[in-house]
Amino acid sequence: MARWQPDAQSRLEDAALELFAERGFEAVSAAEIAGRAGLSKATFFRHFPDKPEVLFWGQDLLANTFRQAIADGPAGASPLRLVRAAVLAVDPVFDADRHRHAATRQRLIASSATLHERAVLKRAALAEAITEALQARGVAAGTAELAGLGGTAAFGAAYERWAASPTYRGFAGFARRELDRTVRAAASLS
Repeated sequence: MARWQPDAQSRLEDAALELFAERGFEAVSAAEIAGRAGLSKATFFRHFPDKPEVLFWGQDLLANTFRQAIADGPAGASPLRLVRAAVLAVDPVFDADRHRHAATRQRLIASSATLHERAVLKRAALAEAITEALQARGVAAGTAELAGLGGTAAFGAAYERWAASPTYRGFAGFARRELDRTVRAAASLS
C-alpha cells in the first residue's frame, strides 16, 4: 500500500457507499472501507472521526457557508432574506459528483437508526449555525432561532428532492422552491 495517494477522502466515501449499499451500514467496518479504497485504517481515521461521519463530511463546509452568507448580507436585510441567501449560497457544494451519491446516501440514512440520528443532529447543528449568525447581526434570539429552524427545514426538503432527482440539476432551483414553500406555510399559520 502506498504511503500517500491523492484524493483519499473521496475514495473512502466511494468505497463506503459501495460497501454500505452491498451489505448495509452496520455490517461494514472502517477497516473494510479503507481496504476497499486501497488505504489503511489509520488513513480512514485521519479523514473521519468515526464510520457514520463518512456520509456527513461536508457538514462544516455547509455551516461555514451559511455563516459567511449571513455575515456578508446587506445591512438592514431581513432575517428571511439572510436565510434565503445562506441556503442558496451552498449551491456550488451540491455539484454533479455529489449528486451521483446523494440518493444512495439518503436510502442509507433512512435504513439505519444510527445514521438517521446523526442526520437529525447534523441538521440541528446547521440550524444553530444560522441562528448564531443571525444573532451576531443583531437579530433577536427568538426570531433568529425560528429563522434558523425554518431555513434548515427548507434546506433539508430541498436536499431530499435534489437527491431524489434522477438526473443532476442545480441545487438552487430546489432550494428556491422549498424556501418559498416554507414562507407560504409560515404565513398561512396566522
